[in-house]
Amino acid sequence: MFTNKNYILKIYEEGSFSKAAESLYISQPSLSATVKRLEEKIGVPLFDRSTFPVSLTEVGREYVKYAMEIEEKENDFSRFLSDFTNSLTGTVRIGGSSLFSAFVLPAMISEFNKQYPKVSFKIFENNTHSLVENLNLGQLDIIIDNTVIKSNEITSYICASEMILLAVPKSFGISATLQKFCLNADDIKNNKHLSDKYSVDINMFSAYPFILLNPENDTGKRANMLFSRHHIKPNILFSLDQQVTSYNISCTGMGISFVSDILIKNIDSSPDLNYFRLADSNMTRNIFFYRKKTRYISEPCQRFIDANINIQQ
Repeated sequence: MFTNKNYILKIYEEGSFSKAAESLYISQPSLSATVKRLEEKIGVPLFDRSTFPVSLTEVGREYVKYAMEIEEKENDFSRFLSDFTNSLTGTVRIGGSSLFSAFVLPAMISEFNKQYPKVSFKIFENNTHSLVENLNLGQLDIIIDNTVIKSNEITSYICASEMILLAVPKSFGISATLQKFCLNADDIKNNKHLSDKYSVDINMFSAYPFILLNPENDTGKRANMLFSRHHIKPNILFSLDQQVTSYNISCTGMGISFVSDILIKNIDSSPDLNYFRLADSNMTRNIFFYRKKTRYISEPCQRFIDANINIQQ
C-alpha cells in the first residue's frame, strides 16, 4: 500500500499531477494510473482533483501522515547502515535563524571538519516555528535556537550563551549622560560587557524610539517583558523579523535596538553606536541544540553535538 508513497508525497508537495510527474521524471498518464490503482486498492480517493492546486481528501491526509512516518524510519535506517558500514561520513542537516546560520554555525562546522573532513552539512535558515515543524517532520536532524522549546518529543542541549544588549545611536543624548557605562564593539569582543559594573536601567532609555523584533521572536518577547515589568510604553518605530535588520536601522541613528553580543562580535560594527548592558537577568539566555527523541541520530550528528555542547540537559 505504501510502495509508491513517494508518488503521493510528491503530488502533495507540488499540488499538481503534472509538476509531480516532471519532478519524478515519469509521464503524467503513468503517474495518474499508478495513483488510480492505489485509490482502487484503498477503496476511496486520496486527492480531490476538482481543486487547484489539487488537495488531499480526509483519507489522503492520513495516508500522507503515515507515508511521512515510514519515510522518516527508512531514512533513519539508511543513516544507521551508513554509520555501521563506513568510517565517519554522511550529512548533517541543521536549521537555524539567519543570525546563527551566518555567525555561529560556520565556525562550529569549520572546526568540526578539521577532525571529520568527510562529514558534510546542509544549513537551512528559517524562523523558530518553521524549524521545529521541519524537525518534527524529519526534514532536519538538529536545530540551533535561543528559544526555550518545551516538548516531550524533543531533547535539548545547551551549546552556548549570549547576552542581549542595547545598541544606541551616539547622537542620542543618553550616551553622554551615561558615558561611563558606554561600551564599544571592541569592549564587547573583549567581553568587557560581562561585568556587572556596566549595568544600566532600561528606564534611562524610555524617552527614545525603539526598533523591536516581533513578539514571536525570543528577543522581541524578552524586550516586551522588560518594558512591561518597568511599566514602559515604548515608542516603537518598527517591528521586524530579523535582528540584523533592526541593528542596521539603529546604525542610521533612527532608534535603539536589542542585539545579541554574538552579532556585535561577528560584524564590522558601526562607529555611530554605543552599547549598554541592562540590569536584568533575562537579557542573558542559553543557545540550544534540539533534536527529536524518536529519530535515529547518526554518528556524525551526535559527534557534532558532543563537540559543541557545554552542558547536556
